[in-house]
Order: sequence, then C-alpha cells, then structure tokens
Amino acid sequence: MSWFRGFTLAAVCGLVTACAVGPDYKRPPVAPTADFKEQAGWKPTEPADALSRGPWWHIFNDEVLNGLEDQVDISNQNVKSAEAAVEQARALVREAKAGFWPTIGVTAGRSHQRNGAASPHNINSAGGSVSWPLDIWGQVRRSVESSKALEQSDEAALASARLAYQVDLAADYFQLREQDQLQMLLEDIVKADDQALKITQNRYRVGVAARADVVTAQTQLLTVQAELVAVGIQRGTLEHAIAVLVGQQPATFSIVPTTMRSDVPTVPAGIPSELLERRPDIAQAERKVVSANAQIGVSKAAYFPSLSLTGSAQYESGGPLSQLFRVPNQVWSVGPSLAETLFAGGLHRAQVAAARAAWEQSVDDYRQTVLQGFQQVEDELVTLRVLEQQSGVEDNLVQAAREAERLTLNQYKAGTVPYSSVISAQTARLSSEQSALNVFVNRLTASVTLIEALGGGWSTAQLQGAHIPANPHPDITPPLARPTPVATPAPVEVLPTQPSSSPTQPPVHPNPGAPHAPAAPTPPASPNPTPPPPQ
Repeated sequence: MSWFRGFTLAAVCGLVTACAVGPDYKRPPVAPTADFKEQAGWKPTEPADALSRGPWWHIFNDEVLNGLEDQVDISNQNVKSAEAAVEQARALVREAKAGFWPTIGVTAGRSHQRNGAASPHNINSAGGSVSWPLDIWGQVRRSVESSKALEQSDEAALASARLAYQVDLAADYFQLREQDQLQMLLEDIVKADDQALKITQNRYRVGVAARADVVTAQTQLLTVQAELVAVGIQRGTLEHAIAVLVGQQPATFSIVPTTMRSDVPTVPAGIPSELLERRPDIAQAERKVVSANAQIGVSKAAYFPSLSLTGSAQYESGGPLSQLFRVPNQVWSVGPSLAETLFAGGLHRAQVAAARAAWEQSVDDYRQTVLQGFQQVEDELVTLRVLEQQSGVEDNLVQAAREAERLTLNQYKAGTVPYSSVISAQTARLSSEQSALNVFVNRLTASVTLIEALGGGWSTAQLQGAHIPANPHPDITPPLARPTPVATPAPVEVLPTQPSSSPTQPPVHPNPGAPHAPAAPTPPASPNPTPPPPQ
C-alpha cells in the first residue's frame, strides 16, 4: 500500500534525523592521592590478588565461617529484599524501552440500531490503529539511559548490602570465638585460683596463714567463677545474631565452641584511585549521577515539539458479517501529528532547573561517598598498624604477668609476702590475658572491616551492561569546576581493580589456625569545588 510506504518512510526519516538533547555524561572528577597515608610502615600478610581469587572470607581458613558466609547470599532476608529491588529496576528499564516502539490496537463491534420508523438492523465494525511517537529529541533515549543507570545503582546497592551483612557475620563470628576463648581462659584461671585456695587452706590449718587469707582466696575464686558464668550471655547473644544473618531461627541454630585462631590475615590496600572502582557504595552514588544527568535531557526535550505518526483502518457495514471486509466499507487514514506547547507558565524551565539541581546534589553525594571511602580505609589501616604494635606489647605483658603470679605464689608459700600480693598478681594476670585477647579480636575485626572498605573483591565491571573504557581513569586529576556534560548519551564507565600484598607476624593470645594479616589502608579523597551544572 502506498500509504503504508509513506508511513514507514516518514518514520525512518524521523529517526535518522533525531538527536538527543541534554548533556552528555562525564564522571565528576575527584583527586585521589598517590598512596594511602596510613599504609607507611605496615605490611599485609596476603598477596596482591587475595580478594580476586575467591570469596574474601577464605583468607581466614575457617570452614565454619565459610559455611556461614555462603548462607548469607541464600537465606538473608535483607539481601533478598535488595535482589527484588534490582529486579524491579530491570523491569523499569524494559518499561522505558517500550517508548521506542509504536502502539498497535484493534477494535471490533456489533450493535443493533433503529432510526425512527425504519426497521432495526445490525451494524458490524472492525478496525485497527497504530500510533508511533518518534523520539526526535531523545526524550525516550534519555529516559532509558536514566533507567539503566538506576538499575546499575540498585545492583551496586545489592552488592553493598551483601558485603555489609557478610562483614557483620564475620565480626560477630570472631566475637563469638572470643567468648569461647575467654571461657577457656577463665576456666584455666579458676583452676589456678582453686589451687591457690587449697594452698591457703593448708597453710591456715597448720597455723602459718590467717583466716583472712582463706576468705580472700575464696573471694578471688568466686569473682572469676562469676565472670565465667557471665560469658554465656554475650556468646548466646552473638549466636542469635548470626542465626538471623544466615536466615535461620535462633531456636534451631547453634555453633559448637572451639579454640580461636592465632593469626590475623590482612589484605593489601592497593592505591587510592582503585577504590573508585572497587567499592559498591561509590559505584551506586556514581550511577545516580548518570541517572540525574540523563534526566536533564528528558526535561529539556519538553521544550521541543513532539511528532507522532498515526494510522487507522476501519470497516463498517450494516449488512451481513461476511460482507464486512469489502472495499466500499473501508475507511482509513494515515499521517503525521505535530504538537507543541506554546505557553506553560514557566513549567519547562522549572523542570530543567530542578533536574540540574538534582544533578548537582548527586555529584556532591558522590564526592562525599568517595571521601568517606578513603577515610574508612585510612581508619582501618591505622587501626591495624597500631593494634599490631599494641599486640606485641600485650604479649610481653601476658608473659610478665604469668611469671609475676608464679613468683609471688612461691614467695607466699615461703612466707615472705602476704596473700594480698598473690591477689594483686592474679588480678594483673587476668587483666593482661583479657586485654591481649581483646586486642587480638580487634585486629581480626579491623582486618574484616578493611576488606569491606576495599570493596570485598567487588568491581564495577560486575554491573550489568557496564563498559570498561580504554583509559579507566581519564579524569583522576581534578579540574577546578564540575564537568559540563554534552548532549549525547555516553556509555557507562567501569574501571578494574588490583591490590598488593606482603606478610605479617602472628598474634598474641589465641590458638593457632590460619595466616595472620593486618588491614590495608584507604586513600584520602579530596573532591573539587562544586562545578557549574550541565547545560
């Protein structure tokens, strides 16, 4: 049909001449330093590719922890909720893409009519219509671009949530093992205090010790026994928290007590610029900038007239249904439709201004997220470095306290010191043992938190539909003003990551288990002053 050929030709011409108004996306520049400040003088225990060789928790070589972490992805309800949000975002992308296609509809009807004194008769009708709004100014393309960016933002949010719950699980698990270790420590001290009580009772029976010494020894023993009983509260609370993190009911969940590892594995921090591609929260914030940038183009497209191609064909007849589809009963139409708003009271200008302000807000949020990421890495690096030094001192303190307790007890047996000296030595030993254990667990927790700060082995390359540019960091040197996007859609920018490695020494009090490692540092971020919004 000639009308159909004209319809198709007009559509093709419209699409060929189409352009996308609004700014092209450019990543807001930031100014990462060449290295992390707190990394100086600290060496990790794991190699540079530790986080890329498999799940990050495998560096701790703990089969119980491995099994629990595997359940987070499957059973954690908050992770499932984030996964549902990603599916919703993907559906919204498909919804936005539907704007590229024409809408086709069909109608059919049969009615019984009577005009005045005429005999009643039936009216049969059937037809179809097509409407195709052409995306001349790129409004649909910008909407799709924005929806895709929000989809990737939700994917990054899912990765961030998954990592956060995995880190929470590891921290709770190590604290639970701390309670197991503390229980064993207190049981050993109860045995030692019980032995000291028996020595005091024997000395009292032979008349070389006062009754006060026996009561003091009993008090010390009961004090440690009370602490031992109280350990069950914290352990039970942590076990319940772990049950919820793996999606199980606390009533049906338990972890068998065991000894604690004796080392602290740590991963290298890499360089600050890599952090932009390794942290899902930074990727999430950056994808929101992409979406806000595309929304400026959507708002600007409202300034321009809209062009639609419409066509319809209708058959209507008062005769038998078999005669409906005949040429005399046919009515058809096809042609373009142009619409333009001449006056809207400043509506379009306000919409564009709002879109630009939203873009500026998203840029500021992105830069703040980058700064916080750099801060978290630096915090964990200094924590690991200082705790490692403190751990060595605590080890020496524990050894000295144990020796002091042994010597003081021998002196008491020889009658050269009062029993109060024994109590002081026992108290000092218990305090030093608990302090050393606490420092060790803090080192493990800091190692886990550093892994979280580094993204846990995640990369922006894992985002659906992401494209890795040839030069991943073209804008690492910050300009003095905000980037001004151009008027064409740009592909999503994705950058790879790679850390570095080195060994560490073993910790102090707990039991042997897996390699020991300190945490890696994070680069300080210095975002640039707020640049002018895109035009």
